[in-house]
Amino acid sequence: MVDKIRLGFVGANVHAVWASQSHYPALLASPDVEVTAVCTTRRESAEEAREALGARLAFSDWREMVVSPEIDAVAVVVRVPEHYGPTRAALEASKHVYTEWPLGRTTAEAEELANLARSAGVRTVVGLQSRVSPTLMQMKELLGSRYLGEVLSAHVSGFRVGYSRLPASRTWQADASNGANTLTIAFGHVVDALRFVAGDFARVRSLVTTQSPRWYATDSEQTVEVTSPDNVLVSGTLVSGAVASVHVGAVPWAGSGFRMQVFGSEGTLVVSGSISSQRGETLQLRAARGTHQLVDLEAPDRFFFVPRDFPRGDPFNVGQMYSLFAESIRAGRSVAPTFETAVGLHRFLDAVRQSSEAGHEVRLV
Repeated sequence: MVDKIRLGFVGANVHAVWASQSHYPALLASPDVEVTAVCTTRRESAEEAREALGARLAFSDWREMVVSPEIDAVAVVVRVPEHYGPTRAALEASKHVYTEWPLGRTTAEAEELANLARSAGVRTVVGLQSRVSPTLMQMKELLGSRYLGEVLSAHVSGFRVGYSRLPASRTWQADASNGANTLTIAFGHVVDALRFVAGDFARVRSLVTTQSPRWYATDSEQTVEVTSPDNVLVSGTLVSGAVASVHVGAVPWAGSGFRMQVFGSEGTLVVSGSISSQRGETLQLRAARGTHQLVDLEAPDRFFFVPRDFPRGDPFNVGQMYSLFAESIRAGRSVAPTFETAVGLHRFLDAVRQSSEAGHEVRLV
C-alpha cells in the first residue's frame, strides 16, 4: 500500500466543535491519511493541536503551512467566510485540497476556486458528506436500477434545533452575507442528498424566510438582528419528470430530524435519521416494493470505504470522505464530490434565492 497521504489541517483548534466531533477522530482512525501539520491562528493553540493529533509540524499562519514540502494535501475546516483564503493559497501551492461545505461565501468564490483547481491539476474534495453515506449510496443505486419502477414523487424534510439564545461568539451567523445559515448549510446538505439520489431539479419555486428575526446573546445580553434565513421551502420538478418538495427549518425546540420519501410506480423508499442527511449517524433505509409494508434494508459492504470498526457517529462519513480523497490522489482521478460538485450546488441555491425573491418559478434546464 502507498504511504499515507500527508495532510496539513487548517483550523485545528482542539476546542472547535465540528472538527472535534468529526474530523479529528476520523483522521486519528484513518488508514489512509496522517495529520502531518496543523495550523491555528495562535502558536499556543497550534502546539496544543500538534500534541493532541500527533502531528510533526505546527503553524500559526496557513500561508507558511500550505507551501511546506512536508505535506501532500490540505484540509480547510474553518468558518465559511474564511474558506477562500487558505483554499486558494493551497491550490496555488499545488496541494490537493479538502474544504468543508459551503466551498465559498458566495458562488463567485466557489467558481474561482474550482477554476483554479482545474488549472492546477490537483484533486479536490468538498464536504458534502451525504454523497458518501452508505445508506444514501445504496438508495441512489436502487433508484438507478429502477427498483421503484418510474419515480413519481419525492418529499424531504429536515428540522433541526435552531438559534434563539446563544453566546455572542456564534452570532456571526445571523448575517446572511457570511454564507453560513439554514439555506446554505442545513438546506444545502439535505437538498444535495435528494439531488444525489434522485437527480437534479429542472424547475423550482421556493420560499426562503426568516421566522425568528432576533437572537439573544446570552453572555453580552444583547439582542441581535437576524438576516439569515431559517426556513426554506422548495417545490418543483426533477429532470426525470418526478415532482419533489423539500422543507428544511431551524426550529426553537425539539427538531424532528431528517426524512426523505421517494414514491415510484412499483414501490416506496424511505430514509430517515435523527439529525440530518450528512451526519455520520447510521441512516435507516426502508423499502416497500409491490406491497404496502415497509421493511428494513442494510447497506452492502461495497459502500463502506473505511474499516467496519471505524468510529460511528459524526466521524464516519468524514472518514469515508478522507478515504476517497486519498484514493483520488493516488489514482489521479476524482472519486469523491469535488469543487465542481460544490459549484453546482452553489448555483442551485442561487436559483432558490432568485425564485423566492421574484415570487415565481425558476427553470434550471
